[in-house]
Amino acid sequence: MKQHLIAIDLDGTTLNNQSKVSPLTIQTLQTLDQMGHLVCIVTGRPYRNSEAIYRQLNIQAPMVNFNGALCHFPGNDQWIPSYHVCLDKEMAFELFSHQEQLEINLLCAEGRDQLFTTSMALPDSPFYPVDRSHVYRLSRESLTYDPTALTIFSHESKQKEIEQNILTVYGDQVSVRTWGGQLPCLEVVRKGINKAIGVKAIAEFYRIPQEAILAFGDEENDLEMLTYAGLGVAMKNANPELVKVSQDQTDFTNDEDGLARYLIQYFGLTN
Repeated sequence: MKQHLIAIDLDGTTLNNQSKVSPLTIQTLQTLDQMGHLVCIVTGRPYRNSEAIYRQLNIQAPMVNFNGALCHFPGNDQWIPSYHVCLDKEMAFELFSHQEQLEINLLCAEGRDQLFTTSMALPDSPFYPVDRSHVYRLSRESLTYDPTALTIFSHESKQKEIEQNILTVYGDQVSVRTWGGQLPCLEVVRKGINKAIGVKAIAEFYRIPQEAILAFGDEENDLEMLTYAGLGVAMKNANPELVKVSQDQTDFTNDEDGLARYLIQYFGLTN
């Protein structure tokens, strides 16, 4: 069988509802890796809180973080297609200075390995570290380089207004996405950045044709990736808007090993 690129989202796709990787999923992905397929994590998460999952899978492959803003090969700093697309740090300072006016409850600037925040009262979520050693108060003294992304927490009723304010000033520079689910927020990245950009960079480097790309996801930030792939598969638990653009859907949810079961059937594996 020809080599495939299997692009997997993490939350709501590869991870179960406890944010864990099941033994069946690990076994299935490692089997595909041993068969010569390229299994790549493509996530909205920063590397700092997806590295442990990458290590747990124990698969040597590139990965994509920040919804496409960072593409890299962990442990291989010389990997040629790697890229890191950042925002202008002045934008973070400008939003910080208007935080009360915009009714922003919490503003986070994501460095590659560090988090800069307007409050140390971070949400109780796997997206944010329990270990605060790499968390810093956002200021001109602490944030000395351009961040990869900004995350903005507010009351949900204020999200559209905040998004519009950002786009009015920075619309030619940035894209704004809404994250739903249990942790609703806005994410700001460089304009044009999405998961498909990272998948395309990996596929072209390894000369994997588009028709040999499988992509799995559950939320709207997976839309471009699933549309770009030769076979875009929405999870059974996926956002209805994503299901509309997908070519197929798993029979089981992320909490029922839906990803692993689909891959077992697709590649004719035995478990």
